[in-house]
Amino acid sequence: MAGGTYRLTMRLLIPGVMALLLCAAAVADVVDAGEAGFTIQVETAIDAKRDEVYLAFIKQVGRWWSPDLTVSGISESLYIEARPMGCFCEALPNGGIVHLTVTLVDADNMLRFTGGFGPLGLMGVSGNMTVEFSDLDSGSLVTLHYAVGGYIPGGADSMVGQVDAVLQAQLDRLARYIETGSPAGNE
Repeated sequence: MAGGTYRLTMRLLIPGVMALLLCAAAVADVVDAGEAGFTIQVETAIDAKRDEVYLAFIKQVGRWWSPDLTVSGISESLYIEARPMGCFCEALPNGGIVHLTVTLVDADNMLRFTGGFGPLGLMGVSGNMTVEFSDLDSGSLVTLHYAVGGYIPGGADSMVGQVDAVLQAQLDRLARYIETGSPAGNE
């Protein structure tokens, strides 16, 4: 993709991301935030078995992920290769984009990704995102930890609330998709 096209796409994408942030139903825990980085934890309980949730997370990401948080505007263009050095990627008409790189797979239990997700990928940051899947008495729990460090104009603490809200909204969409077949719900 030509540099100008990518910049135009990201310029058009950011207002959609901001709109989604304002609509996020829940805000999770900001574990730590400072000028040089932040750590957040978001989680959601889902009325389904852990292995079903894990498979929906990796095999059906294009069905539950918000199209507003893609470069193409098409969720179905997303895919996750659940293997070390695999990709949380998006297919584009003339190529594709790596959103995150898979660094750990423990099937049905944990995935770990590295990279700057979304607009963070355009900044001088590094991130580590761990997604854990655990059993509850009824259903399962998905817990996402995301630690980010590096240079963010205005300081990393200026973006932590936005990142927190976006990731919580995505886990909420996953839960609605698994429980009802539709990720949108009452967004």
